[in-house]
Amino acid sequence: MEARKRVLVTGGAGFIGTHLCARLLKEGCHVICLDNLFTGSEKNITLLKSHPHFEFVFHDVISPYEAEDIDEIYNLACPASPVHYQYDAIKTIKTAVMGVINMLDLARRNGAKILQASTSEVYGDPVIHPQTENYWGNVNPIGIRSCYDEGKRCGETLCMDYYRQNGVRIKIVRIFNTYGPYMLPNDGRVVSNFIVQALQGKPITIYGSGKQTRSFQYVDDLIEGMIRMMDTGDDFTGPVNLGNPGEFTILELAHKIIELTGSGSEIIFKPLPHDDPKQRRPDITLAKQHLGWSPGIPLEEGLMHVIDYFKEQNNRQE
Repeated sequence: MEARKRVLVTGGAGFIGTHLCARLLKEGCHVICLDNLFTGSEKNITLLKSHPHFEFVFHDVISPYEAEDIDEIYNLACPASPVHYQYDAIKTIKTAVMGVINMLDLARRNGAKILQASTSEVYGDPVIHPQTENYWGNVNPIGIRSCYDEGKRCGETLCMDYYRQNGVRIKIVRIFNTYGPYMLPNDGRVVSNFIVQALQGKPITIYGSGKQTRSFQYVDDLIEGMIRMMDTGDDFTGPVNLGNPGEFTILELAHKIIELTGSGSEIIFKPLPHDDPKQRRPDITLAKQHLGWSPGIPLEEGLMHVIDYFKEQNNRQE
């Protein structure tokens, strides 16, 4: 009988990490979920904790972590929304840089494959549209977002250096806006913000004119892409964009959520934050070619899943 694959997921109690851990357990893996619970939550993994092949370890990736017989590492540990990563910018960049170094060292010691969850933020406020993986980006290195943007860019650099210098088997995915159940209600990201405001009948807050565009992928599509990326041959490192090429203005998203929730919320406008990208859309040609992957869940269907999730959360609190 083939030995059960041992997989470490850092940030495993976070929004994306929770979905990934559940999928890996379903695939028959033994999953070690590592999280310091800064933005993750033990509530997210309550159901997973009863699984015989699931371990939760409270740990901050800024400190080295020792483990043996690890086959794969998914490095997701890092606050990913502006509200959270700007709350403690130094902590964010330490997580993005020192955390990656610690996980790459762990991968090297174990001979494990490691997938680095990078981000579309490495493209900054792009001057090329849509964004392809060979675009180097347009990032402000001293702005309020740069703790995250530059931290993730440095993470990619470290991965490639460990690959070239130490032969570590690495995979890099650049994740575009993702939404789904287990998002925090105070996440600060546009989908959760709008849905929570709409369900509470509060005004929906748009920063800027609302004409800026984003691409939104449902979390299940992302997880499928990540699993496929991890399964590629050692000679394929990426980076690979994982996102939904459907492009919507923020105003369109607000109207869609008002319609789907049946909310009476009005829309109000506030000034655009500094360095906020004007448009963001992935070119997923590489993902189609190498992973046979493209997102399959339309925006309306995905939004309904999240609306139902937040309704359920509200009912539990009442």
